[in-house]
Amino acid sequence: MAVSKSTLAIVFIVLGGLAVLFGTVLVFVGPIIIDDQIVKNVEINPNNGLSYTMWKDIPVPFFMSVYFFHIVNPDEILKGEKPTVVQRGPYVYSENRWKDNITFHDNNTVTYKEYRQYFFEESMSVGNESDVVTIPNMLVLGASVMMEKMPFPVRLLLSTTFKTFNEGPFLTKPVGELMWGYDSKLVDFLNKYLPGLLPTSGKFGLFAEFNNSNTGQFTVNTGRDDIRKVHMVDSWNGMKSVNYWNSEQCNMINGTAGQMWPPFMTTETTMPFYSPDACRSMELVYQKPGVSRGIPVYRFVAPKTLFANGADYPPNEGFCPCRQSGLLNVSTCRHNSPVFISHPHFYEADPFLLDTVNGLNPNEDEHGLFIDIHPETGVPMNVSIRLQLNLLIKSVLGISETGKIAEVVMPMIWFEESGYIDGPVLNTFRTNLVVLPMVMEYMQYIFIALGLAGILGAMILYVTDKKARKKTSVSLTQGESVKDTKHDPTNETQAEKCSMNDTGKK
Repeated sequence: MAVSKSTLAIVFIVLGGLAVLFGTVLVFVGPIIIDDQIVKNVEINPNNGLSYTMWKDIPVPFFMSVYFFHIVNPDEILKGEKPTVVQRGPYVYSENRWKDNITFHDNNTVTYKEYRQYFFEESMSVGNESDVVTIPNMLVLGASVMMEKMPFPVRLLLSTTFKTFNEGPFLTKPVGELMWGYDSKLVDFLNKYLPGLLPTSGKFGLFAEFNNSNTGQFTVNTGRDDIRKVHMVDSWNGMKSVNYWNSEQCNMINGTAGQMWPPFMTTETTMPFYSPDACRSMELVYQKPGVSRGIPVYRFVAPKTLFANGADYPPNEGFCPCRQSGLLNVSTCRHNSPVFISHPHFYEADPFLLDTVNGLNPNEDEHGLFIDIHPETGVPMNVSIRLQLNLLIKSVLGISETGKIAEVVMPMIWFEESGYIDGPVLNTFRTNLVVLPMVMEYMQYIFIALGLAGILGAMILYVTDKKARKKTSVSLTQGESVKDTKHDPTNETQAEKCSMNDTGKK
């Protein structure tokens, strides 16, 4: 038996109404379900396989690229001329990071230490660790500045010590030795008779204390009681604040440990984190939206005030004594050695710094730091942290090794720590935390659209069926009228009477 259009219209109206209702419910309930799924996945919890593995073992490619500023005119520098440098590198090292000694606490925090190892990647490097470069000798030029205020006889004694151990103002050594340590009789002497004076008890190198080391003991929030606190640092090495700087604000330990952030970020959100290597908290700001490997991201960058001096940005007064803007004096956490951190090539620094050294060419694409982060989860998709290590050098009376060196903040190296989510981890992340929520979001509109289409179809069926019924009714009425006219007995009687009258008259 054929189903009438009216019946189909009723079915379509019911189904369409249910679809619209379900879609409308999803509009309000869907975001709650999605957010709840995100909260469950980003909480630091061993039961969350994906996010916990990413947090614990960091199973993504991570690299450190190191660039040396090779000095081409060391003799002229000793005569007071402007230094000229040539960038060498990158010398690329793959990083292996993992967390150990993980302990969960009843107050919804977790304590851990993160370890790191570096492995040279010759195929990714421009050159190898046997390349020879010339840089300032930190043991000589750094110590000279540190001893500048000491009595003159002490400075003479220091100069004599340098000569005794054949230490000059500049080092010309292979990259591998400068990075991870080289043998020095002066270092051995100081470690033996003045233990603790140097940051290392073995070989002396720029990164000697980094390899096979940890970044200290972090205690961070798990987010179990409040997801807005997840990854936020509760303490570092048992301290709620540090004592390197001259103000309470500058000594604060703010933000996360620099690997993940709380979810549900907006363009107004900032990204604070504590860096043990920089001995301070830093904060990145939103720059622009983008897409990283098919995943929507927000790009966060360093504000121009990050390394501004106290005169240009008063909140940074606590990091002083300051020099030109663009430099962070980290001597207080680096054994008082005159070491400064900046952006590579003095990017966004006071132009004066560029005028003191030849060979620097700063630009944002190569020297600006950034983090591309998935705002809904707070997980970084692409990271590039770029910093430069500088040494203050100058002529010091009584220390002949310093010659007539003009006072200058001398670039030594700059390095980039970069990482990105890729491979199976990327696919799993995209499926669980991007694709599925996106499908659920689209479903609500699909159901509403299908429901409205069903209701519209029902209305069309109803109207066409009504027209068809009306047309059929009119046709039947006209047919019956004609039939009745042809067979009406009254008409036949009247005809017969008329015929009889005509016959009578004749």
